[in-house]
Amino acid sequence: MSSILILHPGEMGSSLGACLRSNQHDVGWVSQSRSPATRKRAEADAFIEYTNLPLALENANVVISICPPEFAEATAESVIELDFKGIYVDANATSPMTAGQIATLVGENYVDGSIIGPPARRAGATRMYLSGARASSIRDLFDGTFASPTDLGSVATAASALKMCYAAYTKGTSALLLNIRALAAANDVTDALLAEWSISQPELHARSERTGPSVSRKAWRFAAEMREIASTFAANGLPNGFHEGAAQVYERLSEFKDAPPTATVDLVAKLLKNA
Repeated sequence: MSSILILHPGEMGSSLGACLRSNQHDVGWVSQSRSPATRKRAEADAFIEYTNLPLALENANVVISICPPEFAEATAESVIELDFKGIYVDANATSPMTAGQIATLVGENYVDGSIIGPPARRAGATRMYLSGARASSIRDLFDGTFASPTDLGSVATAASALKMCYAAYTKGTSALLLNIRALAAANDVTDALLAEWSISQPELHARSERTGPSVSRKAWRFAAEMREIASTFAANGLPNGFHEGAAQVYERLSEFKDAPPTATVDLVAKLLKNA
């Protein structure tokens, strides 16, 4: 049995902790400076509360970082500065370059992780990809759980590269669809566009309608991810402007942060135009 510290249990992190608990591992969290919503999630999944990070690290042999990508490096630094010697899993939506910087900071106990799908609360919906020299150890912790772990091998940044490729399409095209609906509304051609889509692209009307409520409440987290993706394209000599634009789309939707998923695509389009 291992003792794992989750930094910090949002919707995805708490689901991963629940997966670990189902395999009889101890899971801890740090309550200092965390929100009531974080506490509610941690208590619902019976995580062990630690009042501060130094105390938590004394009792952990694995740390899993899952936070907005712009905080990934600082989170790793806060752990390594306290001389943590266990396995450090960075499961954030970062570029291979950012992952490489964190890997250099952590050293041989670094594991790169990426998660595709919703919070791991049901079978077949979520995949956790892992890479690096210690990836198999983390795969074993999650074996048989809703996280469906896959070891991609020893290349330290492979999991992050896969995440960038996957999210470049899924979240990138969601931003594109929302921006197209905003453009149609601004030119008073929404009805004509939807009529044309019903003939030539029948899936786009329904998808754009779903995208408004499903994406709006999480958009505040996606802007930094789009910039990580843009930097990944640029680092590989590929055009990156599309995902820089997607980041701007998501930034304009930040006022929907953590709101109920009720924002219609028409409301989102109006906000995009007026932001």
